Amino acid sequence: MVSLAETPDSVQCPVCFKDFTPATINGHLDICLLKGLTDHSPSTADESGPPVKKSRTGTEASPVIQQPAPVSNGQSLKTAKHLSPRTLFTTDKPLAEVLRPDTLEEYFGQSKVVGQQTLFRSLLDSQEIPSLILWGPPGCGKTTLAHIIASNSKKKGTARFVTLSATSTSTSEVREVIKQAQNELRLCKRKTILFIDEIHRFNKSQQDTFLPHVECGTVTLIGATTENPSFQVNAALLSRCKVLVLEKLCVEAMGSILNRAVATLGIRIQGQDPVNSHELPACSDQIQKIYIEQKALDTIAYLCDGDARVGLNSLQLAVQAQMSQTNLLAHNGSPQEVLVTEDHVKEGLQRSHILYDKAGEEHYNCISALHKSMRGSHENASLYWLGRMLEGGEDPLYVARRLVRFASEDVGMADPSALTQTVSAFQACHFIGMPECEVILAQCVVYLARAPKSVAIYKAYDNVKACLRSHKGPLPPVPLHLRNAPTRLMKQLGYSKGYKYNPAFSGPVEQEYLPEELQGINFFTWKPSNP
Repeated sequence: MVSLAETPDSVQCPVCFKDFTPATINGHLDICLLKGLTDHSPSTADESGPPVKKSRTGTEASPVIQQPAPVSNGQSLKTAKHLSPRTLFTTDKPLAEVLRPDTLEEYFGQSKVVGQQTLFRSLLDSQEIPSLILWGPPGCGKTTLAHIIASNSKKKGTARFVTLSATSTSTSEVREVIKQAQNELRLCKRKTILFIDEIHRFNKSQQDTFLPHVECGTVTLIGATTENPSFQVNAALLSRCKVLVLEKLCVEAMGSILNRAVATLGIRIQGQDPVNSHELPACSDQIQKIYIEQKALDTIAYLCDGDARVGLNSLQLAVQAQMSQTNLLAHNGSPQEVLVTEDHVKEGLQRSHILYDKAGEEHYNCISALHKSMRGSHENASLYWLGRMLEGGEDPLYVARRLVRFASEDVGMADPSALTQTVSAFQACHFIGMPECEVILAQCVVYLARAPKSVAIYKAYDNVKACLRSHKGPLPPVPLHLRNAPTRLMKQLGYSKGYKYNPAFSGPVEQEYLPEELQGINFFTWKPSNP
């Protein structure tokens, strides 16, 4: 006997997943959706991902995409305020994930993008979110901004939010999500916001999958990337999205983030009254007290290089290390205090978190800065940008090759020995490698920065190329007297006739070496007629 779920007359509710007849499904949807908007308890239909399909009797269940649910930020913070710091710091989640904000009031450092008078802020308040590409360095708040959008959408019930990562998602999974978004829009008149983390990891054909659905409004695409979208995102997809450029977090923004973290967790700054003392549990006397120096927070803010994730996780690491080294109970039975100092923070964060991608835009930014600093004869800036590249893991031979080019392009005939110096530096780097070769590159960089500069050769050869490309008609032939005549026929044709062998004369020789059309030209001063 065929069950009701198998008959073509039954329709499954996309909210509660129960089966209804076509005559009753519309009335049920009105009630079910209204209940979902007013009920703040966790519903069975989690909007963090595509709905789970029910198995049907007598048939095999369809494959279901289980998407990672975005962090329930509000719930995390509410939970954080009711748990002791020890419980929070021993959890398996990174502190940056636990304390992820869910409102723009707690979102620091990007006022140019989401400030009170910005266009995006007004669109977010009106729930008119366009397709976006969030571009910025790691830890600047791209994923957090996407989850704030998700939180606002879920509170107002205007859209469902789906999170995917380009590092682990296939094209078939993306198509399944889009199919469910189409059903959601058709049945419930509710849009789907699709957040793609690390969207630059999708290749061109995978990115093309989104094009028609972003175009017709089936999904609102939010992509996050650390790479320049001009190079990593399809031009067709990029034209359908608004690019928001997020900046590296400044020290002041990092200080605000860290202060919010210690206040939320009940950590007290040494020498200051606790900001949220009224929010601590009533039994706080029996809870282990954790103190941190203001210098320690300042050190994290400076050393994390504008990466909030690194800053918060470094704070977590320092506190966890001190809690594990401190006896939880003193001899009198009361909890023992924990103090996190600047030295503890420096021990956990050995050096500055240097942002450098050998294959990305920062690679080209730094080599451009090095080249321009040497061109401007600023030896200190030249050394700084060299250090940024080498400490970030750049191949020293790549830097050496660029220095060889600089020796001819910018120094040229003003100091012909610069080319010899750079070639020698390249060979030395090849012989001994890093880290011993770094001082060799530093010496070469300072030499080039101090050397006199001349771009005469560089410009003259550019003029030669421009002359060749702008010439109309066939290129002029080589003059006969400049041609070799190894055969009798070539001699009969006039090859090499009239050539004056320079060593045979005691003084300068007057003869033409250019084609007749170019006689008298000076490529060091010549300007193309159509540049």
